[in-house]
Amino acid sequence: MKPQLQYGCSEKDIVEYTCRKTAERIEINGDLTKPVWLNAARSGRFVDMVTGDPGLYDTRAAALWNEEYLYIAFWAEEPFVTATLTEKDSIIFLENDLEVFIDGGDCYYELEINALNTIYEVFFIWRDAYEKGGRFDVPEFDVFKKTSMTFGGDYDRTGKYFWWGKHPRGLRWAFLDYDMPGLETAVKIDGTINDNSDTDKGWAAEIAIPWKSLKWLANGRALPPEEGDVWRIFLGRFQKMSPSGQEIIPHPAWAMNRHGVYDTHIPECFSRFRFVT
Repeated sequence: MKPQLQYGCSEKDIVEYTCRKTAERIEINGDLTKPVWLNAARSGRFVDMVTGDPGLYDTRAAALWNEEYLYIAFWAEEPFVTATLTEKDSIIFLENDLEVFIDGGDCYYELEINALNTIYEVFFIWRDAYEKGGRFDVPEFDVFKKTSMTFGGDYDRTGKYFWWGKHPRGLRWAFLDYDMPGLETAVKIDGTINDNSDTDKGWAAEIAIPWKSLKWLANGRALPPEEGDVWRIFLGRFQKMSPSGQEIIPHPAWAMNRHGVYDTHIPECFSRFRFVT
């Protein structure tokens, strides 16, 4: 029997972001000095995912949309921009990264990106929703033919939660070889990457996701969105730090709103993105 418990944030922790429509088709090149982003509403400073205190480095995000794409931008302060992983689907969160999760009710999508524009993608389907003959019983999510495994979320070595994790819904299927069709990403560094002889200002990431590629996540909603539609989206950051040569484990995690626990995989704690025209 999987454990049942109240887990993570409270309702008062959730941030709502108003995502406005743009008439532009944004070129994805990492340049966030484009007028369309200078005029976009930025989030507040990201907060510690567990405590809700302001993050050590300033991190902000913004989002826009048009009929074709959801656009996301990050501004990340970082005095020594560092990234080493270059192979797609490397475990990017082992070093500094920016992250996007999009909730689809019975499933959700994760994207991570580092300052070299290396990305990691996983598509998760809740195990209780993965049924023979159900809507996820399709070749795209064939657990026998795809690189997939069960996933419990927050890792816990105690016996009670070792297998299931702590989320009340239990396990998910994680499809590690999933690629979001039409995804575009770019980064731009304000400084010199992997060179600690000078002080950098930070780096920016720019992302475009086609609405037509979000069919599994729409959960009955229109694509593109209709006026007032709300999606749950997590925007966050993990920062590797090694003061005096000792790496801080786990890495500090900052997000748009507090989760209350060190676990990004809690869709009910994702921020609310309200789409308006």
